[in-house]
Amino acid sequence: MNCCKLLISALLLFLCGCTLLHPQESLRISVAGLEPLEGQGMEARFAVQLRIQNHGDKPVDYDGIALDLDLRGMSFASGVSGQRGTISRFGETVITVPVTVPATAIIRHAFDLATGDRTKAEYELHGRLGGAGLAIGRSFNSTGEITLPTLPSEETQ
Repeated sequence: MNCCKLLISALLLFLCGCTLLHPQESLRISVAGLEPLEGQGMEARFAVQLRIQNHGDKPVDYDGIALDLDLRGMSFASGVSGQRGTISRFGETVITVPVTVPATAIIRHAFDLATGDRTKAEYELHGRLGGAGLAIGRSFNSTGEITLPTLPSEETQ
């Protein structure tokens, strides 16, 4: 009897391991927008809109997201959100994640913006989309170009 239980347990573990090794359709995640939020102290805050596309034939449930945003090859902002939802099969959604930009990043990027293009920047986005329930979350990396928000002092000039 114990041998039978051991064999069944081993078979279940093997099957669970096989499902974890099955490649999942990749999600495509890109920055859809960037809007300034009210900051605190020396920090700046932005609302990053992420467009998430599910290229698979099964819906993807998510529970939380964490991200780091690099601009022009330098660390810029990070943020988290506890949002939950489902991305339908062959569907897409837009999630807004508040991010914080530390004062050191503001200073580094101010010098870079003073000498370079102030309207666009190349970005690298990396993070993790949390899995819902027993589902395993998914890490992501994405690159692209964004249009930088106009700062209030630039609008009046």
